[in-house]
Amino acid sequence: MAEIKLDVQNGDVFNKAYDFTTADDIKRLGLYPYFKPLQATDGTTVVIEGKDVVMAGSNNYLGLTNDPRVIEAAQSVIETYGTGCTGSRYLNGTLDLHLELEEKLAAYLGKEACVLFSTGYQTNEGAIQTIAGRNDVIFSDKDNHACIVVGQQLSHAKTVRYQHNDMDHLRRLLDREDPSLGKIIVSDGVFSMSGRLASIPELVAIAKEYGARLYLDDAHAVGVVGEGGRGSASVFGLTDQVDLISGTFSKSFASLGGFLVGDAPVIDFIRHNAPSHIFSASMPPANVATVLKSLEILQEEPWRFERLEDISNTMRTELQAMGFNVMNSQTPIIPIVIGEMMECFVFWRDLFEQGVYTNAVVPPAVPKGQSLIRTSYMATHTDEHLNRVLEAFRKVGIQNGIIDRNGHAANG
Repeated sequence: MAEIKLDVQNGDVFNKAYDFTTADDIKRLGLYPYFKPLQATDGTTVVIEGKDVVMAGSNNYLGLTNDPRVIEAAQSVIETYGTGCTGSRYLNGTLDLHLELEEKLAAYLGKEACVLFSTGYQTNEGAIQTIAGRNDVIFSDKDNHACIVVGQQLSHAKTVRYQHNDMDHLRRLLDREDPSLGKIIVSDGVFSMSGRLASIPELVAIAKEYGARLYLDDAHAVGVVGEGGRGSASVFGLTDQVDLISGTFSKSFASLGGFLVGDAPVIDFIRHNAPSHIFSASMPPANVATVLKSLEILQEEPWRFERLEDISNTMRTELQAMGFNVMNSQTPIIPIVIGEMMECFVFWRDLFEQGVYTNAVVPPAVPKGQSLIRTSYMATHTDEHLNRVLEAFRKVGIQNGIIDRNGHAANG
């Protein structure tokens, strides 16, 4: 279809789109790493451009997206409920499956109540703008996910951002605020780029000291870390000290959707007031059934957490031994810092040519000069898969001058 351009000298809202050439420029260099269509997948390996590659960039942490039991559960509900709900939870879109999942998730995470959202993004966007109002202040970690940032922007609350995981800075910001205002501290439980845990014991202590509420986004934590995969606060035995915990179903739960758990009156208020809950169609039946079966499996098969932890420790240790900077990761998310954006794209392409798929992360998602390759691992990766990934990183790292043959950073 031909472009329709207005006969104007300036002021066209589409000018920014017509002037955007960055993606095409990178494509011409053969370095574009995004929107690669998967032609087939069994979870740990995928087919891209007709080539079999090891998937080392998925959030399918427990390896359940291709589990036959999960697939059967999704298929089995379609005959009863159809393929979609055709409405919001508020009106015609609530199924008994939704209520069952909310009850089971609340019990699993040790909270009074749960509310489901259609995506993890909508969970934080909707819940934060709903619970924080004009007479409140949000204290937000600077490395929080974009959906948290959007929720803050849409709220009528004042937002102040503290330096990443810097509890002294958070205290100073709290000291400056009017103590009569409502206060809520919001943080990722596991940070999606670094793989680091938030300083949860200190966040809990600070929230108590200043009379603030504490909200954790556990998108990369529930089903990944803590007792039985119960999330970041569970790592420290502090789940009961966190007021609100959000999460997503697009990672360990092999589906799509999101949730928030907390005290029943708070969850009920959000259920009746969050725009992204009220005005979005509810999770389709097959998605809900997928999560219910995944929740059942993760509670019955603790070996998945043990295997995931072993894999994470092995890959972190081996990559560090080669000389890569993995940013002190503590989880299955293991970043490898490359440096400049174009260097990162070249590194990504060379890994792909070696049969390993990863994620190239560049500004503004990370600071300038800190572009990285984000890897993430699954409980179902075999030792053969992991060895292929490590060999590819060794070869490409030396080839690109990131590491040397003696296990040191090439520039260090």
